[in-house]
Amino acid sequence: MVFENDSKEFLSLTELDSENQDSVFQARKLDKTFIWNTADSLAITIDKVPYQLAKNEIIFLTEFHKIDDVRLCSARMIRFNKSFFCMIDQDSQVGSKGLLFYSATHVPRLLLNANEVEDFETSWKIFSKEMLKESLLKKEMLETMLKRMLILSVRILTKSTYLQDLEKKQLDIIREFNYLVDSHFLKHHDVAFYASKLNKSPKTLANLFSVILKRTPREIIHDRIMIHARRQINYSNSSIKEIAHQLGYNDLQTFSRFFRNREGISPIQYRDKCASQHK
Repeated sequence: MVFENDSKEFLSLTELDSENQDSVFQARKLDKTFIWNTADSLAITIDKVPYQLAKNEIIFLTEFHKIDDVRLCSARMIRFNKSFFCMIDQDSQVGSKGLLFYSATHVPRLLLNANEVEDFETSWKIFSKEMLKESLLKKEMLETMLKRMLILSVRILTKSTYLQDLEKKQLDIIREFNYLVDSHFLKHHDVAFYASKLNKSPKTLANLFSVILKRTPREIIHDRIMIHARRQINYSNSSIKEIAHQLGYNDLQTFSRFFRNREGISPIQYRDKCASQHK
């Protein structure tokens, strides 16, 4: 089921099975995707990293993720573009930025319990019915249903992780930091830049993260740089020097040293390793 209008607003709902599972590879630029596994298991590889989803587990993806492979029996997929719903502009209403989408260092996932499955099933049924209707304010109703599912997801994620113990102000700082890193890591590797955007000192930010995440802001920035570096080495034909430049490193040796310290091998060795695995 697809909604698309003259304003290029796009939304799709898809019941996936082994016959049409290749539709997960058809994301367009700026699409956001979440996949809800409804079978016993689902295997999906994203940026060369394999994931196994349990029954009623959901995974959230942005345009920065590349799906390499998927094997599923049954699942549900919602995909929408920025024109249909901009989570940045409407973050105050949903709160998904930096949690469900644009999380700087990992692919967000959540597992539904029995009560939560019931909520999602109800939402999906209403969502599907609205997709089939040709009625007044259709887009507004579909957007409302999308918001409901996103808000439910945010609630589940925050109460099922360390986030449940945070004050709202602390949670907002972490969400905004994740989003800022995902938006600016190509040019800005220093904590001071992100601290200034959050109107905090680097020390205040470091103290907050050490207490809550047991990690430093710098480690999160470096993790995001490495995700992009691995992806470019894996998928692009760019030289290591070009990739280093894309990531804000004017000196190839500095980038190579950074990469080796994080990965254990040089960028060239990593590319050779990936190439040998593809044979």
